[in-house]
Amino acid sequence: MAKHSVDPAAPDEPYLAFWRERHLCTLTTLRPDGSPHVVPVGVTYDPGARLARVITNGGSAKAAHVRAAGDEGARVAVCQVDGRRWATLEGRARVRDDRERVAEAERRYAERYHRVPAENPRRVVIEIEIERALGHG
Repeated sequence: MAKHSVDPAAPDEPYLAFWRERHLCTLTTLRPDGSPHVVPVGVTYDPGARLARVITNGGSAKAAHVRAAGDEGARVAVCQVDGRRWATLEGRARVRDDRERVAEAERRYAERYHRVPAENPRRVVIEIEIERALGHG
């Protein structure tokens, strides 16, 4: 895996392999007062589209924080750690609720985490347009 800065659209194979492994991640969003809100999530990484995806309930705090940023998107980061290996993706997030995008996010989640998410008619996907990728391993 590359050390520190990584091309988010063309990561090296060890970095990409790390994002294919089953790891719990964190998503950091900002509350209205500017304080960080950090929660555990499942994340999928699509370097070809420069997207990371997080599925969640539409009424969750993380979705509300992202929506509050408006059309420009919310500045967020997702991170995973395994011993000395770590990887972070940073970018602008937007909440998407159209069925096709949610279904694609669910498919990718099932592929990475080896389980189909439970039915949830209120599910949305937080799509993160990746601006920066970092890692070490």
